[in-house]
Amino acid sequence: MRRLVIDCATEACSVALLDGTNLIAGTFEMLGRGHAERLVPMIAALPGSGRADAIAVNIGPGSFTGIRVGLAAAKALGLAWNVPVDGYESLALVAAMAQAEASGPVGVAMTGGHGEWFVQSFDASGTALGGVASLAPGDAARCLQTPAVVGTQALGLVARRGTGTALELWPDARCFALLDAAALVRDPAPAYGRAPDAKLPARA
Repeated sequence: MRRLVIDCATEACSVALLDGTNLIAGTFEMLGRGHAERLVPMIAALPGSGRADAIAVNIGPGSFTGIRVGLAAAKALGLAWNVPVDGYESLALVAAMAQAEASGPVGVAMTGGHGEWFVQSFDASGTALGGVASLAPGDAARCLQTPAVVGTQALGLVARRGTGTALELWPDARCFALLDAAALVRDPAPAYGRAPDAKLPARA
């Protein structure tokens, strides 16, 4: 089964076309901004313009705009091609990428909104130990206790904590095959990782 993977929930933007677990082609770019402009051309550059039997997309947490751009593209293509769309979370893929290189428990620290960091711990089998937390950097450093820390804020977290090893990593669609099937969510919705800043006005 061919699967198109779309990942633009962080500063990075990547796409991949896989046949089962085999990578056919893929692209990874550090954009910062401009995901909406680059994503469709990146997909179009894949063999067969990325046409696949299924689609997977990063649902976050991460950039609010990036998450929505990725989901919109995935759902539009899924509708046009009449194929299923699955979602996966940023921190789960980053943990899987790290554990493919060195087994063992790992903590993931990623850039969040308003100066906070998203953190989550995973055991040696890749199973999440609790949900994603969005915390101020100091609280994140106290919360994440695994010796190995990976992600976009790994260096900062280990520096604050004073112990451990750090590896900067961004989610990469080309590494999708490292994820366990249990990490996929059918009919995906955004996973922002924190409560919305805007609140509805209270009734009088």
